[in-house]
Amino acid sequence: MKRTAMVVAVLSIAIWAVAQSTGQAGQQNPPATGQTTQGSQTAPAGQAAPGQPAPAPQGKRRPQAKTQPEFEAYNAAVTNKDASSLEKAADDFATKFPDSELRGLLYTQAMRAHQNTNNAEKTEAMGRKVLSLDGDDPEALVTVAEVIAERTRESDLDRDQRYDEATKMAQKALTTVDTDISVPAGTPQDRLDAYKSGLRSQAYSTMGAIEYSKNNFPGAQTNFQKAIDAFPSQPFPADVLRLALALDKQQKYEEALKVAIRAVELSPENTPIGTSARRERDRLQQLTGGAAPPAQPQSQPPKN
Repeated sequence: MKRTAMVVAVLSIAIWAVAQSTGQAGQQNPPATGQTTQGSQTAPAGQAAPGQPAPAPQGKRRPQAKTQPEFEAYNAAVTNKDASSLEKAADDFATKFPDSELRGLLYTQAMRAHQNTNNAEKTEAMGRKVLSLDGDDPEALVTVAEVIAERTRESDLDRDQRYDEATKMAQKALTTVDTDISVPAGTPQDRLDAYKSGLRSQAYSTMGAIEYSKNNFPGAQTNFQKAIDAFPSQPFPADVLRLALALDKQQKYEEALKVAIRAVELSPENTPIGTSARRERDRLQQLTGGAAPPAQPQSQPPKN
């Protein structure tokens, strides 16, 4: 949960405003509407001929309002900032406009709002509503997959089924991140690339956490490394620490120590990740002949 909130903050995510005038209700070409998700979801369109509109950017077609009342209702609903209010506004909008293409945008915002308050149950519920409307939405896929992985326990009778569902969602997101993003014109390519990189990193991280929980430490190592490599400019400290732990579990102590030191460098002291990273570094230094005091190994990787 915290991972996605961090990515959102880093990439300055916001709802993107309607790019065109509303025109008249029922017009043949209704106004396009949409939103930016984690990092900007838009790529710059190619150069248009003088006096001609810019060509449509690549990616999934942007959702559109079919009528003026629908358009106005969407704009009113999306102004809600409180998570519960936004969820209710999304439900009310979906009831009033059951065929609207804009329903998924509102549920995405509700998903993020609940995510920002660390309400895992509501985050998953809103993410599943997005997926009920668009089963290929990469942000909803990685968000729901991550929540499932975090909320699954060793004692759960359906543990394997839950992990299987989350893994399939994360794997699917790695494909749809290149095909299922609405790309409004004018977003810098670097923001689009950063958004995609963040989603890929999150997908690999979730799969790594699942493999670690299943004691498949080589598989966890591979996925955590891919999570780091997917977004090298913004390595997530928890993934670096998790990689060190996966190496540690395989008794690759020298390699694990190098990674643990990097995790320490990336995480401030007196934070959950920072404290865990320093404990792991000290333990590995002890094992490899360092002078640091011994520390108890962690049995589980840190939560996002």
